[in-house]
Amino acid sequence: MLRAASQIAGDPDVLVIGSQSVLGAIPEERLPPAATASIEVDVAFFDDPDDRKADQVDGAIGELSAFHETFGYYAQGVSVSTAVLPAGWRDRLVLVETSSTTPGRGYLLDPHDCVVSKLVAGREKDYNFASALIEHRLIDPAVLAQRVETVEVSDALRHRLRNWISSQNRS
Repeated sequence: MLRAASQIAGDPDVLVIGSQSVLGAIPEERLPPAATASIEVDVAFFDDPDDRKADQVDGAIGELSAFHETFGYYAQGVSVSTAVLPAGWRDRLVLVETSSTTPGRGYLLDPHDCVVSKLVAGREKDYNFASALIEHRLIDPAVLAQRVETVEVSDALRHRLRNWISSQNRS
């Protein structure tokens, strides 16, 4: 996915911001099924102010493309601003660069940053994803609580996120 996305966009630096970004820091075999259920890989580019690169990727290897039919997963080209992320997230990116990603380099979210963005999105699947990672002790609720304090959201949403994280500490 990284190689294909970078070639399509003509940009070696691919940012993975969705749930699949946890694969940068946690080996797939350690992840619970709820954390690997998605067949969509959300990719963005740091230098893509008009989302042209994201749109190119979406059109070439997105849902229902030949890539999707061949490999069973697909890219969703998105904007960097799609995810609401905690302060300092760029400093915690996990670099994935191997011979199989060349010419691409993947920048994947730190798992805690990924989960915070999922909790902000607030869909049932996002909470299931977060719960599974907490239950399997792959992320620390205390770190989530710290990062929630740095995300730009309403006070009501921050309160709801605090309560949810606190409930996970009791589980």
